[in-house]
Parts: sequence; structure tokens; C-alpha cells
Amino acid sequence: MALRMWASSTANALKISCASKAHLISPAFSFSRCFSTVLDGLKYANSHEWVKHEGSVATIGITDHAQDHLGEVVFVELPEPGGSVGQGKGFGAVESVKATSDVNSPISGEIVEVNSKLSEAPGLINSSPYEEGWMIKVKPSSPSELESLMGPKEYTKFCEEEDAAH
Repeated sequence: MALRMWASSTANALKISCASKAHLISPAFSFSRCFSTVLDGLKYANSHEWVKHEGSVATIGITDHAQDHLGEVVFVELPEPGGSVGQGKGFGAVESVKATSDVNSPISGEIVEVNSKLSEAPGLINSSPYEEGWMIKVKPSSPSELESLMGPKEYTKFCEEEDAAH
């Protein structure tokens, strides 16, 4: 963490721009910061999970910012399909070489699918947090909860302020 902050401060002082991961992302718009990518079209929780709501299903995962802070992910604990999640409540955990972190659901609903690829390849959360590294798919029970989440610009600002405070 200290090294990351030093590198970012040094790059800013020297006016060096950081390479963006935006070329790896398929959506048309993204907001990039040094070391992290925030996608347009997603909603974000202050606990660093994202939601993509399409039709009657919402896909949930952890953000690029979160996986960057965790480091190499080595194990993912996911719930069973058919269960339910509540907004702000834990549904699983991500274990990295640095720490184990609970993962909270940004919205309430019924779990309709889990990403079984993560049991064999937990590193997908690092390499593709918004695409191959999604965690669960939920049928939202209160779609209005999406309105309480941050958009990309708000989440980017939130991360910058959070990083500056550490």
C-alpha cells in the first residue's frame, strides 16, 4: 500500500501518466485512474462492489480498485444459487496473498447464478474484474436500490478521496 501511494505521488510529481487498462475493456466509455479502471454503465457501492443491471438480472463483482488493493486473489468463496442476498450484507469472501475480505451485495435479491469458473481460476478477479471475474447474478427484489449506488464519476472521486486519506 505504501509503495502504491509512493509510486502514485512520484508519478504525479514528475507528471508521468500511468498506463490505462481501458484497452482491455469492451464498453465504449470508461474512467481511468492510475492503477484502476472504473466503467461507465455500472453502479458502485462504497464497499467496492459493482453492479451491472440488464433486464431482469444484475451481475455483481468487486471493482478493479478493490482487486488492486487486495493483490493476487487465491481463493473465492461464493454462495449457492437459489439463496438470497440483502443490500449491504455479505454473500462471500475473497482471499488474497495479503488478506481475506468479505464481499457485500450492493442490492437485494435472489441469487440466480454464481461464477463457477472462480473456484478453479480465482485470478480472473484480478485479470478481468468486470468481465470474466464477475461473482454472482441476482434477480433484484428492489431495483430502486440501484439509485442509492454511485455512478462512475462519483465512484472515481470516492476512490481518490479514500486513497488520499490513507
